[in-house]
Amino acid sequence: MDIPELLQPFALASQTRFGELTVEVAPRNLVEACRVLKHDLGFERVSTITAVDRFPSSPRFEVVYHLHSVRNRQRIRIKTRVNEDAELDSVTGVWRGANWYEREVFDLFGVRFANHPDLRRIMMPDDWSGHPLRKDYPVEGYK
Repeated sequence: MDIPELLQPFALASQTRFGELTVEVAPRNLVEACRVLKHDLGFERVSTITAVDRFPSSPRFEVVYHLHSVRNRQRIRIKTRVNEDAELDSVTGVWRGANWYEREVFDLFGVRFANHPDLRRIMMPDDWSGHPLRKDYPVEGYK
């Protein structure tokens, strides 16, 4: 599967595996690329957002968006990489359903989303210390 022409200006890299296209975009272009994907290319549903901790690599986190076009029967994966001290723009303005996924990524990995309407923990207690899916998180938690 080739990168759609409208998405090419945002693509840093791409690959197709198992019939699914993965496109890497720069963090500064993420929201605009997502708008193009939704409004121009028909990816009306964000099915999940997750992250990968690439510690000790830099940038540390790879945030992964799985998008679905029900009408066109297509899926696409968008990736972007950020350091742990950086904020990534929220895509909740594109898909309202991204809200809880972004909260989960924040809670478990510590990735912060700028302009998120309610960025707070969703799985761990409010007073929890740290982010348990980071590779440097102690296996038995903090004492």
